[in-house]
Amino acid sequence: MDATAMTGTGTGTDRDRTDLTLLVVEDDPAGVLAVPELLDAADAAGTRVRIRTARNLTEAERLLTDDVHCVLVDLSLPGPRAAGEDPLAPLRHILRLAPRHAVLALATSADAELAAEAVRVGAQDHLFREELDGRLLTRAIRYAVERKRADAVQVKLAESRLRAQENARLERGLLPTPLLEGSDLRFAAHYRPGRSRALLGGDFYDTVRTPDGTVHAMIGDVCGHGPDEAALGVELRIAWRALTFAGLCGDELLSTMQQVLEHERESDEIFATLCTVDIAPDGRRAGLCLAGHPSPLIARHGRAARLLPYEDGGPALGLLPRARWPRRQVELGGAWSLLMYTDGLIEGRSAGPGSPRLGQDGMVDMINRQLSSGLRGEELLEAAVTEVRSLNGGELTDDVAVLALERDKDRDKGRDRDRERARG
Repeated sequence: MDATAMTGTGTGTDRDRTDLTLLVVEDDPAGVLAVPELLDAADAAGTRVRIRTARNLTEAERLLTDDVHCVLVDLSLPGPRAAGEDPLAPLRHILRLAPRHAVLALATSADAELAAEAVRVGAQDHLFREELDGRLLTRAIRYAVERKRADAVQVKLAESRLRAQENARLERGLLPTPLLEGSDLRFAAHYRPGRSRALLGGDFYDTVRTPDGTVHAMIGDVCGHGPDEAALGVELRIAWRALTFAGLCGDELLSTMQQVLEHERESDEIFATLCTVDIAPDGRRAGLCLAGHPSPLIARHGRAARLLPYEDGGPALGLLPRARWPRRQVELGGAWSLLMYTDGLIEGRSAGPGSPRLGQDGMVDMINRQLSSGLRGEELLEAAVTEVRSLNGGELTDDVAVLALERDKDRDKGRDRDRERARG
């Protein structure tokens, strides 16, 4: 049975009126909530309430459609009590059937404790049958609906925070921990994903020291900026570390990395650039391989920073089958700083929107200015990324990863002196 309470002031319009549908679950043969006097009293509230009635839970389940805003459950339904069950069993059943609906509990004043318990188990409010009138009913429905909406928003916010915290923990766990125990090289890194509210992007890097004393460093960039690209970057980084500890280097390593990429990528259009450096145990020379990636920058003691040779680089991983990546030997010297980076550092604008790209030449000039002011390590990387953002005139849209390895010649001399003293 359906009944309707209409706004009757005559001054409002249909646009001003709020329509609410109430499903009443009660077994009163007189149908107390359908009495015209009760409905007429609701008119002054300015809300139109359509009432559906169900005599039992089976009817309620059939009538509980998406257009119902609120359910009023009579706590005196005889079924559960007669069977000696939980007196709130009908209410709990409705709460399970209608997790997104507002629910009100209807009780007599003699069952005040039971009515309060109904709110504790999930009802938005309770009403006493003896005090019920149209104005109270309409107001209770409106408040219950709004309270349920607010509760749903809070649940969604809590779930969103939990997901964000879990994602942050996961992404932090996926960022690399350099393995440089026993090396005299100093390491620093700065990472900034292009995705909003993310900790991980398609850029990736890693640094490890193998048992023979060689320090291996790598930085790469998967095309794209989404979570799939970030996941692929993590897979490539882990593959690089495993292959490096297995003894692969140069072309053999990059060829195997390409096989990993081809197997793991979602489409043939996905590729990745890569730069690898293997620094000899004495720290004075290194092997350099480039796979479509910008060349590192080196700053030697007393000399301006410049790019390492990049003419002999190979293609990005995933572009050409059976490609080759030559390994070039470079001299580092006694004291030096090596800066490896992704193209997010050089593709920003040089003087705000519409200006030319910063490019590698602009980056080299910028790094030289910062080196001349005495910046090193993490301070240098932080200042570089900050200045690139400032020159760009706003946030960078691409991921940015930068790492620095530094060797101090004076520390090397001190170690040699210690060795001579030990021999003497």
